[in-house]
Amino acid sequence: MPEDLKKIYKTILGDHFPEKMEIHFIDAQKTQKLIYEKVGWIIEGEKKGLRYGENPGQEAALYKLINGNLVLGEAQTLQAGRYLASDPALLQSGKHPGKTNITDADNALNILRYLMDRPTAVIVKHNNPCGVARADTLEEAYIKANLADRVAAFGGCIALNRSVDRATAEAVLAQYAEVVVAPEFEAGVLDLFAKKKNLRVIRIPNMAALADFAEARTVEFKSLIDGGIIAQLSYVPKTQKKEDLVLAACEYKGKTYRIQREPTPREVDDMLFGWMVEAGVTSNSVLYVKDQTTVGIGTGEQDRVGVAEIARDKAYRKLADRYAFEAYQIPYNDLKDADKKADIDARVAEEKGGLIGAAMVSDAFFPFRDGVDVGIREGISCVIQPGGSENDYQSIEACNEAGVTMVFTGQRSFKH
Repeated sequence: MPEDLKKIYKTILGDHFPEKMEIHFIDAQKTQKLIYEKVGWIIEGEKKGLRYGENPGQEAALYKLINGNLVLGEAQTLQAGRYLASDPALLQSGKHPGKTNITDADNALNILRYLMDRPTAVIVKHNNPCGVARADTLEEAYIKANLADRVAAFGGCIALNRSVDRATAEAVLAQYAEVVVAPEFEAGVLDLFAKKKNLRVIRIPNMAALADFAEARTVEFKSLIDGGIIAQLSYVPKTQKKEDLVLAACEYKGKTYRIQREPTPREVDDMLFGWMVEAGVTSNSVLYVKDQTTVGIGTGEQDRVGVAEIARDKAYRKLADRYAFEAYQIPYNDLKDADKKADIDARVAEEKGGLIGAAMVSDAFFPFRDGVDVGIREGISCVIQPGGSENDYQSIEACNEAGVTMVFTGQRSFKH
């Protein structure tokens, strides 16, 4: 690649955005406003804001909410000062953050806020999780999340919900990452991370209180091509615990259809874990989860059966890559030995991509049974989905035929 093309990624833009911004909500009774302040960092004696936007050449600015009195339906402005991704403490940055680094970190926190009770790792790439896992230790959670999709995790944003210890730091350094986000870092960890000069290390001091944001509704803004704006209340999943799940049932042409098998405690845990991860995945999406770890994540597809197949195919590919890496320390695609590849392929096929006994998670209802059939053929044991399709009876019949249990959340989880 010619040198002049490489330079576009090293270009650091200034920006023309003002230091403060106000948004006013005006009706006949009162005026409410939100007041924002631009965020920057002192780097080598110079104040710098975002490196650039989604692409080089796009100016961008990060603002934090410093005051406001907005009360709008269920939304109430979060108290100023309880900052998360909008005011990160930049501890190390050979390259200061760009827009995508901040939004990746924010979406990781969006998922983590529902999973704060156990050590959890979320790896985000292009604003979608590529690996999420919970475990007894932070190191184990990170390793599981990374191995869930080691290829996509390359150059990703790693968010950890516990103070980073040396063992976890060393596991992180064995891969290439753009960003590490955590509430704190134990003694000596920052010295280890300093070996990777371009690794952005971000402390979110308020992360310990992240669970307090699990029910918080804020106002979200989406800018349109003509300068118009859509404002909406942020999404909050109402299904967050076992008691919120409803065993699938429906009426169709005067007949009642019901799921015949109650989920086991392990299935409940995996379905709830998957539903929390689903809150941070671009729609249409289908996920597979097993033992508190994502197995395959399908995102941004137009049809539901298609995204179920994409998630399935990814599960097979990612498991093959994991086995190649664990056995030979090289990616599956770089493995030249045909016999070794055949052995891995046979193992992955026998284990059906790790999907046997997995939970299938869908952000919207299945319009036909062909979607759940994709997972059933791979040996899933349970399904969580919103329900509400005219053809829910088809999915219920498909699950009952296979001995699979299914629950409804009664709430869609689209994210665009």
